[in-house]
Amino acid sequence: MIKSGALAFAASGLLMLVFVVNLILGRNAAPILGTAGEMLILFAAATAFGIGTLIREAQQN
Repeated sequence: MIKSGALAFAASGLLMLVFVVNLILGRNAAPILGTAGEMLILFAAATAFGIGTLIREAQQN
């Protein structure tokens, strides 16, 4: 379980970086992941960002 909001935001950022790199490599017909993999990465990034936001708000209250 992620207990730090910063850690969740970092995980979200890294997942988005992987997504962008995959898009760039896809332009050269050499993507790391297929379409389903891209969707899973975006879902995981959004989930990590949401968790980070909830943790930060809980810490403020």
